[in-house]
Amino acid sequence: MKKEKNKNSHIYWNPYFGGFLLGVIIIFTFLLTGRGLGASGAMKSSVVTIVDKVSPTHAENNAYYSQFVKDDETPMNTWLVFEALGVIIGAFISGSLAGRIRWRIQHSPKISSKRRLVFALIGGVLFGLGAQIARGCTSGAALSGMAVLSSGGFITMLAIFGTAYAFAYFFRKNWI
Repeated sequence: MKKEKNKNSHIYWNPYFGGFLLGVIIIFTFLLTGRGLGASGAMKSSVVTIVDKVSPTHAENNAYYSQFVKDDETPMNTWLVFEALGVIIGAFISGSLAGRIRWRIQHSPKISSKRRLVFALIGGVLFGLGAQIARGCTSGAALSGMAVLSSGGFITMLAIFGTAYAFAYFFRKNWI
């Protein structure tokens, strides 16, 4: 008796279908809210809230934090926070339905779990810094910008993918 070998145990949506759905969601977001999607604003609100709770005096005296801290309103009361929470909850539901909720570190057989985590941390920090410098993440700058045919959105998307393509050569041995 032959045992069938499972070639790919990861079952994902078709990326083109996912991209199509993302485009439809961006259009509906513009129609309903008058703004596009974005995630870095939710992170900013979270950081400001934490700093305000830990050290309210510092938050009030800091030029950056003070513009978001108000006596009668919390920085967490923004639609971007609820959008990010919705993404997290939706991802959990999707992972649960697909049976993919478990602790694991996916990496190439050529690298260790530790190296994968270090590269992920460095990449996340660099992307976060880039989002702060650009005053928005890829969702806000590139995807939402392209949805309204903004030249800045197209330039941002070209820069993101162009840079990724250029650097992929140097890091490809970590993944293939």
